[in-house]
Amino acid sequence: MADGFNPRGIWQPNGRAFSQGVIQGPGEVVHVTGQVAWDEHDKVVGIGDPDAQMEQCIRNVRTVLAEVGGLLDDIVSMTVYFVDRADLPAIQGVRSQYFTAGTAPASILIQVAGLVAPELRVELVPIAVVPHDRFRRP
Repeated sequence: MADGFNPRGIWQPNGRAFSQGVIQGPGEVVHVTGQVAWDEHDKVVGIGDPDAQMEQCIRNVRTVLAEVGGLLDDIVSMTVYFVDRADLPAIQGVRSQYFTAGTAPASILIQVAGLVAPELRVELVPIAVVPHDRFRRP
C-alpha cells in the first residue's frame, strides 16, 4: 500500500486524490504501460465521455496489477495525460472514487494535443509496488 504524505508549508491536495510524496515500501516495482479507454476488443469505451473513459482506464490498470497480485492501493506514482482541460473535473472525480488521502499516489497531470486515437481523452501511466507477500509472476 502506498504511504502518502502531505507536508505543511506547501500547497495541499484539498480533496483531490493525490499525495505530495509517497514512501515506497518493500515489494516488486511494476511499471504499467499507458492505459487508455480500450476494452479487451480494442474498442474505445465512452467516446466523448471523460467519466466513462477514466473508469475504463482504471479497470485496465486494475486488471494489469491483479495479474501480479497487485491492487490500486499499491500505486505509488501516476502520470495522467489528458486532452481537454474541461475534462479535469470528471477525471479527478472518478480518480477520487478509487484513491483516498493516505493511499493516493504522487501524480502529475499533463495536457497533450492528442493520444494514440482521436477518440481517446485520457491515459494513465502508473507505477506500483506490490508487496512481496502478494506478488506473483504472471
